[in-house]
Formats: sequence, C-alpha cells, structure tokens
Amino acid sequence: MHGLVEPNSWIFLRLTSSSLKIVQAVPNTTITLPKYGSFSTNLLLSRPYFLTYELLDRLPNHKNSLLRVVPASELHADSIAEEDANANPDIFLDQKNIECNAIGPTSEPVMRSNRNIIDSASRQTLTMAEIEALKKEGTDAGKDLIEKLLASHVGIDEKTSFSLAKYKLLKVKKYLKRFTVLPVDVPLLTQWLMKEKDTSKILEIREEMLALVGSWANVHFSSTASLSSDHGAETAKPSGRWLVVDETGGLLTASIAERMGFLYPEYHSASSFSSENFNNEADTDTNGTSAIASTNTITLVHNNTQPNLSLLKYFSFTPDFQSSSIDTNRVRHPLATNLFLINWLQLLAPHQDTTYATPVPYLGPAELSAMKSSRRATYHRKFRRWKRAQHVVTNTLSGGFDGLAVVSQMDPVSVLRPLLPLLRGGAQISIYSPYVEPLVTLADLFSTSRRTAFIQGLPLESEGLPSIPKSNNISSTPSSEISSSLFSPGRDILTNNSRVVDFSNCQGKDSMCSVDFPLNPTLLLNSTIQSARIRDWQVLPGRTHPLMTGKGGAEGYLFTAVRVLPAEGRVEARGKFSRKRVAVDEQNKITGKKLRSDEEALS
Repeated sequence: MHGLVEPNSWIFLRLTSSSLKIVQAVPNTTITLPKYGSFSTNLLLSRPYFLTYELLDRLPNHKNSLLRVVPASELHADSIAEEDANANPDIFLDQKNIECNAIGPTSEPVMRSNRNIIDSASRQTLTMAEIEALKKEGTDAGKDLIEKLLASHVGIDEKTSFSLAKYKLLKVKKYLKRFTVLPVDVPLLTQWLMKEKDTSKILEIREEMLALVGSWANVHFSSTASLSSDHGAETAKPSGRWLVVDETGGLLTASIAERMGFLYPEYHSASSFSSENFNNEADTDTNGTSAIASTNTITLVHNNTQPNLSLLKYFSFTPDFQSSSIDTNRVRHPLATNLFLINWLQLLAPHQDTTYATPVPYLGPAELSAMKSSRRATYHRKFRRWKRAQHVVTNTLSGGFDGLAVVSQMDPVSVLRPLLPLLRGGAQISIYSPYVEPLVTLADLFSTSRRTAFIQGLPLESEGLPSIPKSNNISSTPSSEISSSLFSPGRDILTNNSRVVDFSNCQGKDSMCSVDFPLNPTLLLNSTIQSARIRDWQVLPGRTHPLMTGKGGAEGYLFTAVRVLPAEGRVEARGKFSRKRVAVDEQNKITGKKLRSDEEALS
C-alpha cells in the first residue's frame, strides 16, 4: 500500500458524521461534499494519508474552498485537557472545559446529576431560521456555529460532563466541516459495502468472515522454492497457487491478492514510460510471451465469458489490463501477471471454448509492417488473448494448487466435484455460504460413517445414513463427467455409475451410487463448519449491552477441510510389541497349563 495519494487512485473520505465517501483523485478536477462545499483534487495529491483537513471559508472570486491540515493537538484537545486535569489534583475541568480551583469542604468537585434536567427544544434560544442563516455563512468551518449553539443553550450549565460531551459531539458531527483521507483497503471497502451499498451483491460477507476465508485457505505470499535435482542442479518448483471461485464482485479476489502481496499497483515515473518504451514493449509482446507469473498466483474460475470484478476498479485494476500490461497512466498492476481467469467451459471442455480452440496464426515482422496501425494493434491483442488462454488452461489442468477459496451461491458439491482433483495433498479448503444448510449437506458427505461405508463398499442403509437427493437446479453447475485424460489422479473423481473405491471398473454397476456418494469421502479430512461475528457493545455501568443499531442479515458460515491423498490398496496395521507384554503372556500360559494339570489330577 502506498503512503501518498497518487493521481487517479481511489480514496476514502471519512466525514465527521463517521460516514464514508469514496472518490477518485483525478487531477485538475473538483470534489464536492454535500453540506460541506467543494475543493480542488490537486490539494490532496502527493500528500500522506490519514491527515484531517478542514474546509476554509471560500475567498471572494474563488470557485472552490481551500483546505487546512488540522494538527493533532487540535484534534485531541479534549483528551489532552482531561489528562492534564488528572495529572494535577489541585485543578479540575468544569462543565464548560474551563480549568478552575476545586471547591467544597473536601476540596473535590461536587458530582452533578442530570436527574432534574429538562431536555426540551425550547431550551435552545436560537431558532431554526437563525441556525440556517449561520450555516449559510459557514464561518470558521462551522466552529462558530457550534460555539453559538453551546452559548445559547439555557441548560448547558446543568449538564454533567458526560452529557455535555455527548451534546457537543452531536453538534460537531452535524456542523463541523472536516474530513480524513483514508486509503482504500479490503477491510474498509467491506465496511463501506455493508453500510452504504446492497449487501446481497457481496453475499453479505462481513470483514471477519472474509478474513477467515483467507486464513483457513492458508493464503500467504509464496516465492519460488528451489529443489535440488538428481544431478545436483537446483530446479525451481512453482508454489503459491490458489484456486478461487468468487461471486462477490471481486471482493474475495482482492482479499486474497492483498494477503499474497500484489493487490496494489506499482507507480513509476513518467520518464520510464515514454511513448517509445510503450511501443517497444508492445512489439516484444507479439510472440505472446509477455511476463506471466509462475508462482504466487490466483486462478479465478467464473461463470460467464467475462468475470464480474467490478470492485477491483477501486484498486486501479480492470480485466482489460491483461491484454496489455501497461496503461496510459503509467501504472503497472501486479494483478495483470498474477491473476489468471478461466471459466467453467474452459475448465471442463476447453475445446468447446472459442477463445481457446480458435488459434491465431503467427505473423512475421514483414507481414506486420504491411498492416495498418489499427489492424496491427487488433492482431496483437487477439494473439496475446489466445496465448494467455492457452497458458491458463494448461496451467490449471496440470493441478497442484495449494488451496481453494469459494464464496458462491452455487451448490458446494457441484463446485468441489471438478476442483478437488486439482488440489495437491495437504491443500486447505474454505467455502463460505450465507446459510448453513448447503454446508451441512457438504459436511455430511465427508463424515466418518460415510467414509467407512465408502471404503467397505457397503450400502448406506446398513450404516443408518441418509441418502443425498440429486440436485440439478443450477444451470452453471459443472458436469461430473470429466475426461480422465484431463486429470492424472483418475480415482479421485466419482462418476454417476460408481460406488466402490475402484473408479475405473465400476461403470454401470449401480445407478444409485451418485446419490449415496456424490463425492469421494476419502479426499477430505477434518471437515468443520464454523461462524464468527463481531458485535459492537455499549459499555456503561449497569447499561452494558450490544448496540441496538447493529446491522442484521445473514449470519454467514464457513466450511473448512484439508485435501488428502487416499492410500492405495489394503492398509494393514503392524507394530512392535514390548518384551514385558510377551513375558506376561508366557507367564499366563504357564499358569493356565498348571491349573489344567491340577484339574486333571483331581478328576
């Protein structure tokens, strides 16, 4: 994340009312804040984040207001005064925050109570017309209006310190013209979407649940691991490859990319990206070998021709960047090289996809020079798209992914059926659903009883397990009939006509096996379902309870498991017995023989 406000970047403005407003810092434009005023965007560029600004009074013959950076001493003046009062027992703050000597026989201030205070609108002597006139004047960024409201209140001297601070805070939130510039990150973006936007578009996933999805999927930054080969030379082993199914508009993808360290763009100077350099790099990409990351990557599986990644625009990325790694704003985004896009058709039947199955012929320099500039640019774009599709499909079908993160409305069983064989042993799986019922059904498929019945080849009725009804209600659900040539571990996929462990020789044995075992129960271990929710509480003596203004909605649940490689053949348990146990057994045999001989003698 960058420490300065860059041109054309998206930023959050936190107003005094605690509401958030997201804007794009486009140079030479104007930002308008309702009830505040307008100011030039250039006043924020190349300045640090987390600064608080105050809109000054607009000067004559000026269209916009100027900004003043509010120092920290002014922002925390009340807290500093309270600490000074606590440090010096001889002075204290009265109800108007004015220092005075202690009074009373015990030299301590008398505690006030609001028991006899009458809270009525008539105690404010200023009328609404006068308040509106003061608001239109807008002197001193609203501070004069707040002082006049406090001075004109009849019962201000009767308020306790707590009620006075609460009253002053309400007026500050309503009339003070200040805002704080914050960077756009995933937690803050999630809070803004949950409070200001339609939560159904992100499946009502909260900040804590989004963090748990990435944590249980073991998402982290991974570099190329060096392994020594048989000949002594070191070879690079790709690592850090995650599969993602995202139906939140790109919010899950942004969260995972932030954990992996390539969510935010890299800004460069203008000299390093001249028009000549741009043309040279476009020519070097004509062979389709543009820079594509081999490790620390995200493979996004989506439903449509183009994925819905609308929320990634707030991080200066659009899917169009993948056709050209450089844009006109001199921004090179890491997602252009570390994010791979593949739809379900390319995953299950790649030769039926037009982008993958329609090759673009290679043209030499002589043929390219004879083309017009527009046709040459179109050819470069199509050739790069085709080469990238070839690389993504081949890389995805090779498998070996380190984890799977799913936030989708599709049936989890239909999602796992084609994606489970692509995960390596020990890969972490996390699946989010707004409701618990789909995850309960999924967890039952990997229960101990169902796994035992699957290994022994017994019908579920003998184990007392319920059968899973067939579900074909999702049009985007990938088919289970996957060619065995696409995946090397052919035993990991269950077809519609299989019940026993041997997948290759069970075609047509029993048509009810897909109902009993939609997935191989031996592929996942430690399957659990959990939920978490952060609640804001009001903490006061005798009045501690959750805030009544909390947002409702779906609770949200998370399914987690670990991908394992089932053992081949029959498993036999063997061990070494201790000599002590052998000696005890031999002694028991001798004792038994003596007893039998004594019985025979007596008989």
